Amino acid sequence: MTTDNIMNEENNEESNEEQLNEEVNTSEETDANTSSEFEIGDTVRGTVYKIEDKFVKAHIEDSDFEGIVPISQLTNKRIERPEEIVSEEDTIEGVVIKVENEEDRKNVIFSIRKLDETNAYDSLQSAKDNDETITGTVMEVVKAGLVVDVGVRGFIPASLLSDAYIEDLDQFEGQELEVKVEDIEPEKNRVILNRKRIVEAEKAEERKKQLESLEAGSIVEGEVVRITTFGAFINLGEVDGLAHISELDYSRVEKVEDAVNIGDKVQVKILDVDPEQERISLSLKQAQESPFNTFVNEHSEGDVLEGTVKRLVDFGAFVEVTPGVEGLVHVSEISHEHVATPSDVLKEGQTVTVKILSLNEDSEKVSLSIKETSERPSREEQTKVYRDDSDDEGPTLGDVFGDRFRDLDI
Repeated sequence: MTTDNIMNEENNEESNEEQLNEEVNTSEETDANTSSEFEIGDTVRGTVYKIEDKFVKAHIEDSDFEGIVPISQLTNKRIERPEEIVSEEDTIEGVVIKVENEEDRKNVIFSIRKLDETNAYDSLQSAKDNDETITGTVMEVVKAGLVVDVGVRGFIPASLLSDAYIEDLDQFEGQELEVKVEDIEPEKNRVILNRKRIVEAEKAEERKKQLESLEAGSIVEGEVVRITTFGAFINLGEVDGLAHISELDYSRVEKVEDAVNIGDKVQVKILDVDPEQERISLSLKQAQESPFNTFVNEHSEGDVLEGTVKRLVDFGAFVEVTPGVEGLVHVSEISHEHVATPSDVLKEGQTVTVKILSLNEDSEKVSLSIKETSERPSREEQTKVYRDDSDDEGPTLGDVFGDRFRDLDI
């Protein structure tokens, strides 16, 4: 059902209510053809003295006219009997909608509802002009949104109900809601309300407060809500922060999905907060104890241990010596023999024995050596020596070139 359909139904209801007025024994003549002290649109006041099923009678102040209010003109709410709204001796006020001025009958048909609506429309227009927040009660839930009592019947389209899709509108039935006036056309009995703007403003204020409360270096809990190729977005309540892929784990992470999944509850360390840009940098790995610290406490320079080749680069090989801790074996520390390219002698995933050359706690770097875990080959093994062990006494170099050397003037 569209907004226009809702408003058309309201207009049809008005037509039906006009027909009910004829049940009050009123004349079909309009005040245009009647001379009286009252005119259509005048405001009158009276005291209720009789209540019938379909109308209420009242004595009009300072007049010999009798006031009649049809049940449809008592209120914009749906009621079964007038007693739900008024009681005898109540003072009521309304706007004249018809006048009967005859010798034997002096009646003023007036409407409390129309006066309330006029005042309500004035108030709503002022609220719209000043962007004020008003409160209304949900009267009816329809497929397209909510019908709300704000002095008159207003309508909140489902698209203006919240900043997120709401599947179950029935949850709002009977509730009081804060709204803004989006559009108003009194002549068409049309009032469009907006709750979404209030929800967005409230969330913006909550985001601002949380951003101001977050401190770099603190550790908080969050939930993974979105994954990208470069990291994971983590919700901290009213704001989301980004944990870059390099900050997900101390071990190298190839794909974000290998470290976290949507819906995971995680502890994160706040690295940086930019309130103006609403940007928060987070780290999962720094919220945990660094495996390097544990490694340093358990090992020292000179220790020999096994590791796994993780990456090969031109200048050496990165070897994981414990989960989350990698050390560099420089190309010059791979073998006692000359190695041009690490991949010539090593493969990723290969298990190797390494010796710790140095531990740098400030930069969390480990220097390793593979060649230091084995003895250096002897010179004889490194250099081939050619010798002749045969018994043949062949000519020596001196025998061959001796005479020639003697001729040289050296």
